[in-house]
Amino acid sequence: MKKISLLLAICLVTGSVWAQKPGKWQSLFDGKSMKGWHAYRADNAKKWMVMGGALMSHGGSGDLVSDKEYGDFEMEFDFKIPPKANSGVIYKVIEDPKNATYYSGPEYQIIDDENYPSFNDGGKMVKINDRQKTGANYDMQAPSNLNAVKPAGQWNKGRIKIKDNHVEHWLNGEKVVDYVYGSDAWKSQLAKSKFAKWGYATPHARGKIALQDHGDEVWFNNIRIREL
Repeated sequence: MKKISLLLAICLVTGSVWAQKPGKWQSLFDGKSMKGWHAYRADNAKKWMVMGGALMSHGGSGDLVSDKEYGDFEMEFDFKIPPKANSGVIYKVIEDPKNATYYSGPEYQIIDDENYPSFNDGGKMVKINDRQKTGANYDMQAPSNLNAVKPAGQWNKGRIKIKDNHVEHWLNGEKVVDYVYGSDAWKSQLAKSKFAKWGYATPHARGKIALQDHGDEVWFNNIRIREL
């Protein structure tokens, strides 16, 4: 009986280890086409294109969205923007003909921290705040290191990891954001953000990934993902 119990225990532990083993890395961009992606709320991707082996948009193209939904995952990507540009990677996106991608999903912010121009916020011209800088959970949580980003015109490496609602943003090898999606702390951050007035979606388990077209040029490359 003891031998049987021991064998069962070993099997349970082994099964648990295998169940927790991450999936294999899968490429989300083959360097030649936009296979695996489609335009959000549009019939075609307009100005999104492959140039020099990278996925890019000149702006005015609309967001590009993954065909597949993801729950727990780890995603890596390289990105580059010119001076004064703005973009992002939005996850947990629910396709809705009435709302933009950022109404349903958190955003890994991509922006020219130093040179992005002032903008009108309620009749007042303001500069971006720390919660709106590269690597941030956009307008919710600022990156812990504002110096981790490389200047506009240079390639940066981003990473997003989600496991059991624990979310991490990484920038150039450094973890810069760490939060629990749907937690009391997250709700408190939400209440202080612009999304508090926008009917932001309640927490949900799965969604698509969007590459944001904010009207500016943006480049992506080496995009890969594995499910956890």
